[in-house]
Amino acid sequence: MSGLAKKNVVLGVTGGIAAYKAAELCRLLVKSGARVRVVMTDAAKRFIGPLTMQTLSGAPVADDLFAETPGGAEGEGDGGIGHIQLGDEADVIVVAPATADTIARLAGGRADDLLGAVILASRAPVLLAPAMNVNMWGNPLTQQNLGKLVALGRFRTVGPDAGELACGWVGEGRLIDPTEILAAAERLFVKGPSEGPLNLPRDGAYEPSSHAPTRLTPQDLLGRKIVVTAGPTFEPIDDVRFIGNRSSGKMGFALAAAAARRGAEVTLIAGPVALATPIGAGITRRDVETAEQMRAALAAAVPGADAIVMAAAVGDFRPVSRAPGKLSRRARPAEALRELALVANPDLLAELGRARVGGRPLLIGFAAETGGDGAAQLSRARAKLVDKGCDAVVLNDVGAPGIGFGGDDNAVTLLFADGAQESLPRAPKTDLADALWDRLAPKLRDVGPRTEPARRTRRATVMRPVIAIGARGRGRRG
Repeated sequence: MSGLAKKNVVLGVTGGIAAYKAAELCRLLVKSGARVRVVMTDAAKRFIGPLTMQTLSGAPVADDLFAETPGGAEGEGDGGIGHIQLGDEADVIVVAPATADTIARLAGGRADDLLGAVILASRAPVLLAPAMNVNMWGNPLTQQNLGKLVALGRFRTVGPDAGELACGWVGEGRLIDPTEILAAAERLFVKGPSEGPLNLPRDGAYEPSSHAPTRLTPQDLLGRKIVVTAGPTFEPIDDVRFIGNRSSGKMGFALAAAAARRGAEVTLIAGPVALATPIGAGITRRDVETAEQMRAALAAAVPGADAIVMAAAVGDFRPVSRAPGKLSRRARPAEALRELALVANPDLLAELGRARVGGRPLLIGFAAETGGDGAAQLSRARAKLVDKGCDAVVLNDVGAPGIGFGGDDNAVTLLFADGAQESLPRAPKTDLADALWDRLAPKLRDVGPRTEPARRTRRATVMRPVIAIGARGRGRRG
């Protein structure tokens, strides 16, 4: 069941071109079982009609600060104050799109329109989905206003996405996909490993310490070129069978998505995994199957890279030769099938370490360990750090319950070449990816960006790629 089932959701729609996406978000919220009340600003009604939102939500749209009841005309209600009633009943308030003007008004405590008054009159958490021009988003005033709201603890953010904007610029500022907004709203009410549901009491004072605030996504990788490998490799025995491992690719995909959110241009080299390309611009995906194919993809992607994250579980060995067709126990004597001759695959991480010039690109390896005590695992990871010429190695025990291959959570120890190390406790891989970049991104500060963070471009009518199902059930963008 959705975390929003039977919750009262106030959906605030403000005046940006992305307002049309609020219709899809409203539909998704209703489908999740939420009771949705839409509040529209006057500017929002210039982009999308209230009738559309009323039809999708099944309730009148509220747009008048002086209406006695939510959505009703003055004098038609029972004497209640509309914005107070909406604020009291709300379990969560979602503002999508949240324009620069709206964020500034909220940061200033303004209540001169209905949406501002509802938010001030409510104790419910507020989820902001920013959408605006890339330069407006990057403006220190906007970031200061948003930072002020987030610091209160009550406000959380999701997005924005990066890519081609309606104004013709390319960069961060596009409203994130409505499905991502829905997921972020649901997470407010679903208990995770490190924090409980965000159900705020209706009596007593609001306590910001009752939950951890969502921070702004830093743009510390803006203009950087990052290469991330993810997933396993499959080394064919014949046309049907292969040698592989259980890596799901989730950690590598999370790292690629987090880097893109922080402004990086990401090349994601993916082994055979059942994962869709992370939503949002800034990620170019290259699908491979074998270690040799990953080697070739790296050779094409690494030139000009600022950092390489080798999260893939590359197979150590492959069959000496690939048998044509399908090996059959009836077609060959049993003795011939008892042994499978193997040869070592190239050590991709070591090759990258040897090829670096002047300590660049930044090279991060992964050490998937099983068995032995923690000290033995750390010793092996430290040896890998030195032998492969890495700047950092991420150690994770893939044999531990709940954080092994295929899990949604992970717990790692980050080891640096200067001897420093830090253990990061169990958390969702999506959260852990940001925690890792918090510690890795500063290592790039002494190198200037190689690409411009935003550019003006000719408006193009290009369809966004869609997710299709490819061979072996792999999620691809085609």
